[in-house]
Amino acid sequence: KFGAVEVKPLGRIQKISGSRLQASWLNVPHVWQMDEADITELEETRNKLKGDASKAGVKLTPLAFILRACVKALREFPMVNSSLDASGQNLVFKKYVHLGFAADTPNGLVVPVIRDADKKDVYELARELATLSEKARAGKLSALEMQGASFTVSSLGGIGGTSFTPIINAPEVAILGVARSSMRAIYKEGQFVPRPVLPFP
Repeated sequence: KFGAVEVKPLGRIQKISGSRLQASWLNVPHVWQMDEADITELEETRNKLKGDASKAGVKLTPLAFILRACVKALREFPMVNSSLDASGQNLVFKKYVHLGFAADTPNGLVVPVIRDADKKDVYELARELATLSEKARAGKLSALEMQGASFTVSSLGGIGGTSFTPIINAPEVAILGVARSSMRAIYKEGQFVPRPVLPFP
């Protein structure tokens, strides 16, 4: 009616993820706490370890450190490492920490899962991030590699922006969203100093 169009069918992953995200949005209460973190020390540590990591064939990204921080937080706050059971009457507290991370692929959004993340150091987390991300982009993740997460991290650092609204990966009870870091003037010890700041909704 208004001009030329092209109709393309949704892919299998797009159909599945779309309906699941919609169901989660409708059925899980969503409340956001926006904050930001000064990541100066994180970046200093990451830069110190980059050389050794590179020799070991590992790309040490900020996301690996964020996942490591999530492990520590989930151990301190076990209610966040839980899920709501099918009846909606009980919380199931997980004795394990399996971290999902949202990965945008040409076929749609998928959530690979790093199992036993609490038993892995930052190098191992970085290695699994890279391996699972590559498999996701190639469309080679198995169903098992996308199941069993107890908590999910969604990072939009690659596309920019200062904030976004992540959708909880039901039946999990929470999600961490991470936006792109930027240099900001922070007032510290009586003067403004440039510091890398990471927003996380």
